[in-house]
Amino acid sequence: MMLKLYYTPISMNSRRVWVALLEKQIAFEPIALNLDGDQFKPDFLAINPFHRIPVLVDEDLTLVESLAILDYLEAKYPTPALLPTEAKALGIVRMVEMVTLNELLPAMFALTRQMLGVAGDTAQKLEQSKQQIVTLLRFFEGLLADDRTYFAGEQFTLAEVVAGTAVPSLGIFGISFDDYPKLQQWADRLAGRSSWQQTEVSQAEIVAKIPIIKDLLVARL
Repeated sequence: MMLKLYYTPISMNSRRVWVALLEKQIAFEPIALNLDGDQFKPDFLAINPFHRIPVLVDEDLTLVESLAILDYLEAKYPTPALLPTEAKALGIVRMVEMVTLNELLPAMFALTRQMLGVAGDTAQKLEQSKQQIVTLLRFFEGLLADDRTYFAGEQFTLAEVVAGTAVPSLGIFGISFDDYPKLQQWADRLAGRSSWQQTEVSQAEIVAKIPIIKDLLVARL
């Protein structure tokens, strides 16, 4: 039975799983949700009572949380490998994943709320978010020292899958990469990959979803 991926194209969480499936050339059935109520319907709540995406269904196994899904795909479909085996490289990959989720995404959510006019964050909180992003960009720039192609060296890994579906989006907040040339080159390399091009969301699609995005952000407050 073919894997089923419940997702929405505008979701970074969904996109990282989608990219991994494409990179590994795994056949799957994409099931798009609009998130304007689809996630609360009984059929979906029976799959994921937390009403969030992505969800991966593989026969009798249902997985939620994107990092858990990525680890499952890596274990079940080890070729091509998206995790290094050398200890230092593996530590870097895991670190990049967690820093992206724990440091970058919360700051991005705050700036997104500001951009869409969703109240809830003080000026101090927004400034802290901007500084947090600057700290992260400097950190990632340092990891790409010595002209590394990717965070773990020459191997494309889950660090790229997770960070690479988030970091390039910072441009929508007017954040420049001029001070981070290695990071810009890294992002350009990712943009040239087929998996990135196939999962790219157009500006028109994002604009069309703004009312839904605002509702979701309000719900997170």
